[in-house]
Amino acid sequence: MTTTQTRPAPELTELLAGVRAAVSANASWSDTAELVAAQLRGNLPSPDVLTAEQRLGAPDGYRSHTLYVEPNGSFSIIALVWRPGQITRIHDHVTWCVFGVIQGVEHEDLYDEKLNLIGQSDNRVGEVSGFAPPGDIHRVHNTSDATAISIHIYGTDVTRIGSSARRFYN
Repeated sequence: MTTTQTRPAPELTELLAGVRAAVSANASWSDTAELVAAQLRGNLPSPDVLTAEQRLGAPDGYRSHTLYVEPNGSFSIIALVWRPGQITRIHDHVTWCVFGVIQGVEHEDLYDEKLNLIGQSDNRVGEVSGFAPPGDIHRVHNTSDATAISIHIYGTDVTRIGSSARRFYN
């Protein structure tokens, strides 16, 4: 995965205010993920939050574009662009995560701690989901024949720590 930094789009203003309010509630990680998911559902940006070039993705792996990092490091907003067939490794996270699909379809496989497949979903445009460790082991795959784009909000500055993934599984 390759990462690029972008300036926050004006389209994110209401989302940023909502996420700040949700994070400032100082709730548990699970409750924070639910609060942030509600904000993303109500303020899901369009694919135009990225440039036309960024929306193309890349042939060698999905691309990450940083849309915003809160100055105190309490959250970051990242756009992921997936060409057909691109997939993550099975992984879990360092903090809560919320994501919403803004283009295409993203297939998600969910696993238990023994890596047994316990659920699958095809997340379509407008669908928002959130989760928090423990119980956040998954893999994401673009199984369609079109590029998919999703917005991810993490409860940390992922640009500082390098990745939202805590562990990768074989």
